[in-house]
Amino acid sequence: MQMNASEITELLEKQLANLDFKPDKVGVGTIVSLGDGVAQVSGLNDVKMGEMIEFPGGAYGMAINLSQDTVGCILFDNGATLREGDTVKSTGRVMEVPVGPELTGRVVNALGMPVDGKGPINATKFRPIENKAEGVIYRRSVNTPIQTGIKAIDAMIPIGRGQRELIIGDRQLGKTAIAVDTIINQKGQGVKCFYVAIGQKQSTVAAVVAKLEQYGAMDYTTVIAATASDAAALNYIAPYSGCAMAEEVMYSGKDALIIYDDLSKHAWAYREISLLLRRPPGREAYPGDVFYLHSRLLERASRLSDSLGGGSMTALPVIETQAGDVSAYIPTNVISITDGQIYLLGDMFYAGKRPAIDAGISVSRVGGSAQIPVMKKVAGNIRLSLAQFRELEAFAQIGSDLDPQTKATLHRGQRVVEVLKQPQYQPLHVSKQIAIIYAVNAGFLDDVELADIRDFETKLYNFMDAKYKGLADELSTAKKFTPELENKLKGMIAEFKEGWKK
Repeated sequence: MQMNASEITELLEKQLANLDFKPDKVGVGTIVSLGDGVAQVSGLNDVKMGEMIEFPGGAYGMAINLSQDTVGCILFDNGATLREGDTVKSTGRVMEVPVGPELTGRVVNALGMPVDGKGPINATKFRPIENKAEGVIYRRSVNTPIQTGIKAIDAMIPIGRGQRELIIGDRQLGKTAIAVDTIINQKGQGVKCFYVAIGQKQSTVAAVVAKLEQYGAMDYTTVIAATASDAAALNYIAPYSGCAMAEEVMYSGKDALIIYDDLSKHAWAYREISLLLRRPPGREAYPGDVFYLHSRLLERASRLSDSLGGGSMTALPVIETQAGDVSAYIPTNVISITDGQIYLLGDMFYAGKRPAIDAGISVSRVGGSAQIPVMKKVAGNIRLSLAQFRELEAFAQIGSDLDPQTKATLHRGQRVVEVLKQPQYQPLHVSKQIAIIYAVNAGFLDDVELADIRDFETKLYNFMDAKYKGLADELSTAKKFTPELENKLKGMIAEFKEGWKK
């Protein structure tokens, strides 16, 4: 029996229609080239961007470059046991990390695996490290403060829940100190904290963890560590991993605080990966999407609308400048993404004015919306008086004969500067901040010697704790700074000062 071409075609079509064929979702590929933590793999035709790739020997990587013939993968270890020609498998799963309360109090790497020697983390939930930020319609305005406990910040550069506030300055000026103090001050505030260490020495990360443990802050904190000795891929994904963990808290209707320390090293890690993958270099050899690298990370910080649970994630990214150059490439990129910056000045730091926050260039674009009403009223003019003092201080160095008004401004300004100094690891409750700022603005410190201001301040706080606990609660919860409340505060300071003088 002979069949013509049309009959053969019809028969084949019927057979194919009845064929119960389910292709295996796991793709298999071959390593074409390998080196410096990057592998080019052929054969993974159905792989997704950001998908986890399984390498021989239990090693893992992530697909990051999808070209026509090969897939560029970054490796999460040095790949010392891998060889060209080895077989690799796609997992069908986009890169994800464990999330949930099981991670609280733990130190993990960028993959969410424990590195603190306290045993396994039995997390039951995972989240992809990359997630689309919520649109503006699903957000609400930032109007609830996140108290840092640092007088200069809470008074002049307030931070709100859901805000992104950049901490920027040269190395060794106290950027991490501000971040750690802010975490310590969240004790009892119902805020879960996440500290992401990127490209730091292991000893530095260990020192931060030790301080957090010393002050009881690890009870509500998770540390994500990608150290200088880790692969560039881990330094690259670490902030996204930390963000996914913080997002779980935010979408649970709670408040999260995440610190990225620091994004300069994150950009370096991404540049290294991109150059190894032969992506076209742009300005300063960074790839063209280095802005998107940080914008898609920081845009995920927000305060959600009530329809999504009303949770928030506050981001404090850190950027290191070179010789105070805030107009460099990466600093300007991150400044344009964030809602303000806290700028640390080297001259102030070395002059002993710590925290060395420059009130002139530092700003919070949320402003008074992120302050409690009493602090907003009391600290309203402190930035202006500080700016006047800075200007007159420079003038007074070249002028000898000053009029009484200028002398009074300089006299008051010196006391404001002294009051804004604060030792590390000693965050203050907002009621105590209000008391000392009101005292200096109302002239209670005008007749106190500069050398005695620290003693005055410390003993004032002890006096409040011992005798005026109710007033402290009223200052932090009052909806308005009424004349009655002001008279109570004034009377308390006057009573203390009388006893302090004696």
